[in-house]
Amino acid sequence: MADETPPLIAPNPPRLSEHLDALRRVEASGVFSNNGPEVRAFEAGVTEKLFGGHGACLAVGNATLGLMLAIRHASGMRTGGLNPKQGTLALMPALTFAATAQAAAWAGLTPLVCDIDPDDWGACALEEERLLQRHGERIGVVVPYATFGNAIDLDRYVHFQRRYGVGVVVDAASSLGTLDDAGVGFGARAPFAVVHSMHATKTFAVGEGGLIHSGDVDLIATLRSMGNFGFEGSRNATLPGINAKLPEVTAIIAQAKLAEIDAIAGHRAELDDTYRATLPDFQFQAVSGRRRAMQFMPVLLPEHIAHHRDAIVESIEADGVGCGRYFSPHLGEQPWFQATAMIEPTPVADRIAGRMLSLPITDAMTVDDARRAATALASACAAIIQPLDRRASVRGPGGAIASVIVVGGGPAGTAMLTSATKRGLLPDLAASGLMVIERSNAIGGGRLGRYAITSDSTAQTFLTAVRDNVHPELARLVDHPAGRAVAAHEGALGVPLTEVGPLLRATGDRLTDIVRENGGTVLTGHEALGAKRVGDGLWSVQVRRLADGHVFDQLARNVVVATGGHQPLDRLATQRVAGASLVDLASGRLLQSDDVLTVGGFEKVADILTGKRNPKIAVIGGSTSALTTIALLLKSQPTLPLGAGAITLLHRRPLRPFYHSVEAAHAEGFTDFGPDDVCPVSGFVYRLAGFRLEARDLVLRMLRIDGRAPDPRVTLHRIAGDGDGGGDGDEDARAVVEQADLVIAALGYRPIALPIVDRDGLPISLAAHDGKPMVDRHCRIVDADEAPISGLYGLGLAAGFVPWGPLGGERSFSGQANGLWLWQNDVGLMIVDQVMTSKVMAAA
Repeated sequence: MADETPPLIAPNPPRLSEHLDALRRVEASGVFSNNGPEVRAFEAGVTEKLFGGHGACLAVGNATLGLMLAIRHASGMRTGGLNPKQGTLALMPALTFAATAQAAAWAGLTPLVCDIDPDDWGACALEEERLLQRHGERIGVVVPYATFGNAIDLDRYVHFQRRYGVGVVVDAASSLGTLDDAGVGFGARAPFAVVHSMHATKTFAVGEGGLIHSGDVDLIATLRSMGNFGFEGSRNATLPGINAKLPEVTAIIAQAKLAEIDAIAGHRAELDDTYRATLPDFQFQAVSGRRRAMQFMPVLLPEHIAHHRDAIVESIEADGVGCGRYFSPHLGEQPWFQATAMIEPTPVADRIAGRMLSLPITDAMTVDDARRAATALASACAAIIQPLDRRASVRGPGGAIASVIVVGGGPAGTAMLTSATKRGLLPDLAASGLMVIERSNAIGGGRLGRYAITSDSTAQTFLTAVRDNVHPELARLVDHPAGRAVAAHEGALGVPLTEVGPLLRATGDRLTDIVRENGGTVLTGHEALGAKRVGDGLWSVQVRRLADGHVFDQLARNVVVATGGHQPLDRLATQRVAGASLVDLASGRLLQSDDVLTVGGFEKVADILTGKRNPKIAVIGGSTSALTTIALLLKSQPTLPLGAGAITLLHRRPLRPFYHSVEAAHAEGFTDFGPDDVCPVSGFVYRLAGFRLEARDLVLRMLRIDGRAPDPRVTLHRIAGDGDGGGDGDEDARAVVEQADLVIAALGYRPIALPIVDRDGLPISLAAHDGKPMVDRHCRIVDADEAPISGLYGLGLAAGFVPWGPLGGERSFSGQANGLWLWQNDVGLMIVDQVMTSKVMAAA
């Protein structure tokens, strides 16, 4: 078919032969200057024909120049002029072209990148409002993108302009020819600038060019002067300016295009309808308006095969159909903006961009061509999906006995699978009857990406899971946008967890394929309700499908609980500080550290402290969470009004920094350790108990190690006495809590319970129910008498595992060790070895 039919391609180059008469007229007149009568004629014509005579237009050399002019002007709105003295940020969505952010940067602003709406793929309204409230006057301009020519809600931006006094510029690069719900050109009455493109790839294609429209005639007049070197009526620059004028010869082509734009846009709308009708099972953009100027046909791949996009595109193009990926990577995934912009968490944009394909729509295409392109996509996807479906059906829900069920497909559950890949065991583990049960629609990420903090693991730690992996599809993730984003932080004090999440999700996608291809099962959108012992060496796990509530039982010989941890509220009710009830001392001013560390948590703190000129904050706990909470409060923007001694850390145990060797510790003058504090395997000082990366840096400063200066905003207070009821006489600690405007409890995590019952249906009492470790030294779940329960294993946050023997760790350590590297290596393999051999290791 590819040999018989001309290839379909996305670009729409201008057909200059159609405009020869107009070009000859310009040549005969000898007028090739900029901003002359042909340009003005085009501006007047497009204002009348497309925008119903509302406002005015300014033709410019290209849309990027138009954005630069408009953003430069709009960012000075707060001061009533053209100088962005206060507003230094330009708020824009992640899913847009690089030119949007580049234009803001050239206008002297820093792009502030936010997430998008999952349906229309434009900027998320809630995120925009949140960031406007959070950053206030630091945001000089909002630059929404009319995604793929969509007629977005402009009333929202009129509201923003009035409420926040912020400038607005709409990037409508693909929208020239789009009609709103009233049948008028998109943005006809907008009180701000709406910038369109006339590039060769657009519906209104002239080769190169741009158009700024606004319902405000005076605004267009000002922008016209700025685009003419800042001249207002004379050759004296009175405004900031550049040369942004459209050549006369291009205006001639634009006039010809204007005459045919309705027919062009109508034909493209018909192609749009054809794609949607031919691909009913695919997700398309939710659109607004009466007609959209279609540049290409954006469509999302099914989520579970999105990581096969390269193979799908290769198949489509081999069938003679051109295919793009606008906009993947999105702004937040591009190195220049990662280095220069402020990027908010963008989980929706990450998923949408990772699934995006752009099928061709051109003037020359027919309806049959669109059907052929759609069929090529459907066939390419089917070639991926059908083998996966066949392999996954080998062991369906409720069918044969599974060798092992992993309850929870978050970072811990998938870390166990990753550990198996380190020794090439995952295919065999899957073939033996592996089943993974996960509530969300994919495995890998869990809640980790929701934390607005820096990891206490290095970038190298996250990359070792995939780098040089025996499975090529995993090894290639090093060069995936998510892998490159993490690698950019090598050598830094950790990685923002919002950037770790995409890599873990991408890893989970590849692990899912490996498991399914080898006969295992990954049940996403399901949850485990509990496990019941039904015979010697056999468990029945009750599973519910979230889509319709259907419940079924699945037999397994082994169950691995990797459900993660949480900070239960009931723990606060029993917690005592300095001999008094924490709840009574805090008196309605109490938050848990998880409330602060997750995305949006800092805003919650800022809201609580609103109006406090010199707020006092008490952080209770000596864990990494406690130190990370303080680091977040110190560095987040906008800054809190924290004076000297504003934050007090109340802790019971000494704060210990990690060192790679005894020599490194001595080199900095740190000697507060003995032989039992040194790991016999690695030689590390405080390998398990010591703080690392950002938390370590803060501890080193507060302890004045090697002459470091402490942060004057932070005070350390070690509570006198031992245990939860200790320190009865520490009146100073009690006063700190009572006088604080905000109290943050960083008291660690407890495992998320999976109900476990015996043959008689009665609950099995676990050690974890009494606050003890959930697992023993072999990761076996233990009962209330701390005896291992055959066939049950635990892994992950709050499991309570303590490394030993060849795993290393200092003898003085007490507590639990949590770390992705451990789970992905020795700890994960400890469980893999046991479930694959079906032999319980003898107690050491």
